[in-house]
Amino acid sequence: MLHLIKLSVGPKDVAALAAIQAGRLSTDPPLRAWTRMFPKRIDEIVDGGSIYWVVAGFVRVRQRVLGLREEAWDDGTPCAALLLDPTLVPVEARPMKPFQGWRYLKPEEAPADVLPGRAAPHGLDRLPPGLRRDLAELCLI
Repeated sequence: MLHLIKLSVGPKDVAALAAIQAGRLSTDPPLRAWTRMFPKRIDEIVDGGSIYWVVAGFVRVRQRVLGLREEAWDDGTPCAALLLDPTLVPVEARPMKPFQGWRYLKPEEAPADVLPGRAAPHGLDRLPPGLRRDLAELCLI
């Protein structure tokens, strides 16, 4: 099993990401995330792997990757469409610096899911980014 990690460009919080994805799913199913580069290790990813989303500087949620298919951008350039489970699973927040595209993420390096019965920290999205980063570095969030 192998995971991917990718920046969620645009949404300022997980609720905005969820709203965007819900809109896409209702108008153009199945739910997909597009990327220019095709993961060469897709068999390992669809064998239980997820895509971990970096939202506003923190890894915050993950989604199971169900498959991959070739699609094309509006200009006809080929791209990879990652087929996603619509369920966003909260993970323990971890700061992440910006990067381009996506990266492979080994299971032992992935943030843990928020434990059942323990709510994800509420209101973190309203904290200033610098304060969130400082609290995460101190392992307080």
